[in-house]
Amino acid sequence: MRLATGILLIVLPIAFNFAFAALASRFSYPDILRRPTGEVLERFRAGGSSLVLLWWAFAMTAVLLAPAAVLVAGTLAGADATLVAAGLVVGVLASIVQFLGLVRWPFLVPYLAREDARADASPARREAIEIVFQSFNRYLGVAVGEHLGYLFSGAWTILVGVGILQSGAVPGWIGLIGIVVGAVLALCSLEFLGGFEEHGWRLAGAVTPFAYLAWSAWLVGTGVALLFPA
Repeated sequence: MRLATGILLIVLPIAFNFAFAALASRFSYPDILRRPTGEVLERFRAGGSSLVLLWWAFAMTAVLLAPAAVLVAGTLAGADATLVAAGLVVGVLASIVQFLGLVRWPFLVPYLAREDARADASPARREAIEIVFQSFNRYLGVAVGEHLGYLFSGAWTILVGVGILQSGAVPGWIGLIGIVVGAVLALCSLEFLGGFEEHGWRLAGAVTPFAYLAWSAWLVGTGVALLFPA
């Protein structure tokens, strides 16, 4: 189990960051989301089917977190059983909400992009397309994918960090780093909450990319430690 868990913990962040970098290069993601809806949909259409498949692959990287959470739970022998079970559930929830936040891109957005490009589309229809796009962006993208995704991912990381300290599955300092990184990631989930809903909390927005890089490094480090125990 240590072998499979270690490999998956290394593959997961590499796949996620590769897909993210590819989208940043081809689609200017996530900065493109700050552009007008018509421009976003035009760029999406220009990307063709290969861009749709890239978004699908990106969504699939979120799915990998579910088996990773299950396998990690199996390596924490000696840790509190309730804590391990809670970590498993929260990790699977993190996978689900991140997938739901991303899967709109390969299935909903292509339809909106086609409808927006129709020559007979009236101004009222294009306005409706914009409202649908922005509504799903706020609901699935910001609320489900980002808010719940960061919150559950951070909580899972904290629980795994504590489990590492209790079980000794890998060196304790990896568990401590996980607790810190998880707490920062959970804090980033507040970026668009309450008074920050309209424009976002600048501090959280600035910290989030670094938090995800630190989280990716922690996953890889944990995977390496499982593969090559001291």
